[in-house]
Amino acid sequence: MEERNITTTTAATESQAITTNAGTQEAAISDERIPGKLIGAIVAVGSLAFIGILTETVMTVLFPQLMREFNVDTATVQWITTIYLLVVAATMPLSSYLNRRFKHRTLFLAAVALAVLGSLIMIVGHAFPVILIARVIQGMGSGVATPLMINIILEQSPKSKVGRLMGVGSLAITVAPAIGPTVGGAVSSILPWRAIFVIVIPIILLVSLPVGLKCVEQHRPTEEARLNSLQFVSIVLALCGLVMFLNQAGVAVSAAVSGGSATVSAVFAVVSLIVGLGALLFFGWSSKRSFSPLIRLGWLRDPMVLLHLIAYMLLPIVGIGFGYVITNVAQLSLGTSAFLSGALVLPGALIGAFFAPVGGMLYDRFGPVRPILGAFFAAICGPILLLVFSMRLTPVTLAGFYFIFGFGYSLGFSNIMTNALRNIAPQFMPDGNAVFNTCLQFGGAAGTALFSTILSVAQAGAGEEGGATFRHATAVGGSWTFATMIGIVAIAICCLIAAFRIGAKRNSRL
Repeated sequence: MEERNITTTTAATESQAITTNAGTQEAAISDERIPGKLIGAIVAVGSLAFIGILTETVMTVLFPQLMREFNVDTATVQWITTIYLLVVAATMPLSSYLNRRFKHRTLFLAAVALAVLGSLIMIVGHAFPVILIARVIQGMGSGVATPLMINIILEQSPKSKVGRLMGVGSLAITVAPAIGPTVGGAVSSILPWRAIFVIVIPIILLVSLPVGLKCVEQHRPTEEARLNSLQFVSIVLALCGLVMFLNQAGVAVSAAVSGGSATVSAVFAVVSLIVGLGALLFFGWSSKRSFSPLIRLGWLRDPMVLLHLIAYMLLPIVGIGFGYVITNVAQLSLGTSAFLSGALVLPGALIGAFFAPVGGMLYDRFGPVRPILGAFFAAICGPILLLVFSMRLTPVTLAGFYFIFGFGYSLGFSNIMTNALRNIAPQFMPDGNAVFNTCLQFGGAAGTALFSTILSVAQAGAGEEGGATFRHATAVGGSWTFATMIGIVAIAICCLIAAFRIGAKRNSRL
């Protein structure tokens, strides 16, 4: 009887202890509040990234004005966007080294200085080469700001709030390219195009700078990291070569279909591809042998993380390329104005602004599988509906079906990177951040080049712009584009499903 009482008492004590510990853990999780300075830092650095990406997509709507002002053709004016993407893509791989070597505040001030200087040159520049120099400077600023924002979130966020804060940070990446055409169309209809950069400078100096100076903090010590110049040159050559291959391959295909000379562009595309792939292979080989590589790549041996990376590179092809497709199909097939074509993207962008943080909250609560896969099964419905109705679209249905895609895309996109980086060692997070952001930029550049080529091929030999034949050809090109989008999103979903299966098998072994 006494032994039974002792046993009962002991069990009750252990049960009470377990309950107390569980309550303590729940209280600790609930007390993981987001510091106000962290929110301020995300706003300050994120606004710089937002402005950089916004001006990138704004410029595409302004091409007709810029061609007239600087007396250049279509192939030449596209360098305003191409050179910006090249510089951003080339700067991203440096983010791991910069994060280890310099303090966050130093990098923030450098990004502010580059953004302001580039905008000032855009305002006063009256020669096309000067405008290109300004875009190079702006690209460097964006290449520093975007990974800095993500590094701050990963390093300083409470563990239970990482998903929602990554969702907030992703607004700069997902919403800015979506509303860029709307902003560009609105500004060009009432003001000179340089007014965009006149507006940008006060926002940077009066909002981003003071908030950043007060809120950007350093939570980890810097290191005596060394810059591997040879690897930096090789990754720059790789990215430039691959982006130039996409650009020139599109020009060559368009010229060949329309009956023009494609020899020069085709040769340039082949040479660029050889240089890009060769430099990329050298970079990977050199990183394995280097004592202090520019980007540590050992974490990519994990197939689960690699599959996340492939999906993260594929989806921006559709997400960023959609802005180009919507505005061009609307103007060239449906006959809308530049302002209205840009406005058609706005509903999808606004839903993205709301649901990106919601997607992060769902990730924090339910884990990665259901929030990510559910989001992209919803997203793929957008291009499927666009394909089904491609030959009888209206501005309303075009905007509505894009709205469906924007909802799913914004709900799940940032969670892919969040989940991948959670599965690598903390010391390699800056390297993972650099690689993921570089692939994001490359995917965006690839999408614009791919979809513009598809539309150009469909329009070849269809007569002058504005005619019934040309409009029909553009609609046909739109259907080809939507079918391509469905295939890309489907491949990304398959990669994510495979990654989650690998994760489930690992968890079952524990």
